[in-house]
Amino acid sequence: MPLDFSRRNILRLAAGAAAAPRLYSFQQPPAAPVPEQVTPFRGRSVVGLVKGEDRRKNVCQALETVEDQILPALKRKKYAVIKPNNVSTANQLASTHADTLQGILDFLEPRFKGPVVIAESSAGQTMDAFENFHYDRVARERRAQKVSLVDLNAEAKYEVIPLLDANLHVTPCRLASRLLDPDAFQICAAILKTHNVVVATLSVKNMTLGAPLHQAPGETKRWSDKRKYHVGVRQTHYNMLVTAQKMAPFWGATVIDGYEGMEGNGPASGVPVTSRTAVASTDFIAADRVGVELMGINPDWIGYLNFCGQCGLGSYELGKIEIRGNTRLVDAVKKYQLHRDIERELEWMGPMNEVPPKLG
Repeated sequence: MPLDFSRRNILRLAAGAAAAPRLYSFQQPPAAPVPEQVTPFRGRSVVGLVKGEDRRKNVCQALETVEDQILPALKRKKYAVIKPNNVSTANQLASTHADTLQGILDFLEPRFKGPVVIAESSAGQTMDAFENFHYDRVARERRAQKVSLVDLNAEAKYEVIPLLDANLHVTPCRLASRLLDPDAFQICAAILKTHNVVVATLSVKNMTLGAPLHQAPGETKRWSDKRKYHVGVRQTHYNMLVTAQKMAPFWGATVIDGYEGMEGNGPASGVPVTSRTAVASTDFIAADRVGVELMGINPDWIGYLNFCGQCGLGSYELGKIEIRGNTRLVDAVKKYQLHRDIERELEWMGPMNEVPPKLG
């Protein structure tokens, strides 16, 4: 059934949410079409879910619940890369907390003897974020684990993939080579946050939009390949799929820190939500599906995750995910207020009217 995004229907749906105890854009979401599988994901995925009052312990314990999934691949790698989310260089709520990194390093310490790199390509100045959020202190405290900090923009090593621009023409995009290194065990350090374009940002979003580079510090010509993803409500989701297809073979494990999530006008200007959870998995799609459930968001609304599930990059079906940990998923759910532009964000689900429906 085609989605009705008429003004009358949008107002009706929004009115239904007015009586809800938390501000939430839709009480009853529009029905979404059933996605067709392109490459079905075989088997079941395992996701760790932990709830507690200590962020660092939550992160470590979530990883411990899926240790048997992590260790076989970890033992084959020469070094580990932790990819934080530094969409902001100043707002701690929008960015990965130092205690999240400490929890990951706590997990790695008795299990991995290779060096560890904390690497990011912030939209701003990456090293400012590392200093403001005390990652430099983490590196100093963890000298025994050979922890170092890398600004991927300054490193300026990349591989090129094709994306679609605003006119549906092919455009090149530069992705950080370190996040595509087969010798590295890639660990995503994500956050539960709402988003201003794709509804929610978790593991896949952190990796795919953290990989594109911009000009190195001191470079006079200003450019940013991150902007190549903000080219239309449909193209953003598709370009994230293309990027995930390139990166997924190198992904090791993900942690989603939900100790204090962000709701409202995420990913940088929202307000805190006390969720007190942590999610971990070697399947980034499955981890994000659990994260979406924790936020009380309709999983059909998030295009890039549906696309990744359709293309077999991981399990987006809750029935094919084994959840381990100290809490039940249903007991950890807290509905997040969505971005004020949610109605426009969901237009990717409806028909595309930019071109004539019949041609030729």
